[in-house]
Amino acid sequence: MTGGAFLGYLAALLVGLVIGLAGGGGSILTVPIFVYGFGISPLLATTYSLFVVGVTSMVGSVNHLWQGRVDLRTTLAFALPSFLSVYLSRRFLVPALPDPIVRFGDTYLAKEDAILFFFAFVMVMAARAMIRNQKPEQGEARDGRPRYGTLALDGLAVGLLTGTIGAGGGFLIVPMLVLLAGLPIHRAVATSVLIIAVNSFVGLLGDLQHTRLNWDFLLPFTGLSIIGIFLGMYLARFVAPDQLKKGFGWFVLAVAGYIILKEVM
Repeated sequence: MTGGAFLGYLAALLVGLVIGLAGGGGSILTVPIFVYGFGISPLLATTYSLFVVGVTSMVGSVNHLWQGRVDLRTTLAFALPSFLSVYLSRRFLVPALPDPIVRFGDTYLAKEDAILFFFAFVMVMAARAMIRNQKPEQGEARDGRPRYGTLALDGLAVGLLTGTIGAGGGFLIVPMLVLLAGLPIHRAVATSVLIIAVNSFVGLLGDLQHTRLNWDFLLPFTGLSIIGIFLGMYLARFVAPDQLKKGFGWFVLAVAGYIILKEVM
């Protein structure tokens, strides 16, 4: 096992640990771990990420469902359009993207490089949300009438994002559920974890039509991530999740900067 692979497996624990502690955020690291820790191509890394994110989030959501924290009506309103867009993007959009994406004479942007740049941009946005660490306040739905139409449109957009980069998008989903569905923050986080889990599995179904998975690699990595979730849930009793999320946001920002420098140089 190379040093990069060893660190990659340790990072699998970190992915689950952060999701268990903070309710999300760890999945944003899976694609960089696969690409730079294991030398996996960016396109295949997004597929592997969907599996890891799906299984890990589903384990986390079981506890939320058991405790009755998940709002199932809101889940359906947001998730059904999201499921459609994530499946279609993985099944048709991503394979249909031209390679290179753009070309100007002898200068071009390869498809895999474009996905990494877009992923780095999303990481920067996720880091910003975590560093600011501001919980959204109930807004448009405070009158008790959730805006299900707007939720459905936002679900389409988040599904497209999940399908393109292979990350859950919890940093986008939670504010939408609070502002548009009027959910308290703890119910929004719980509902988001379930949406991310099913979204990821639906996207993976689109990939299985044309992609073979290395289960000998993927299952141990996912198992370590699940161990990390249980460890995170235990440590959540002693660690302030808000402070953890802020510190992790700076770490995600640093990783995004590394990706950009690595691809430019």
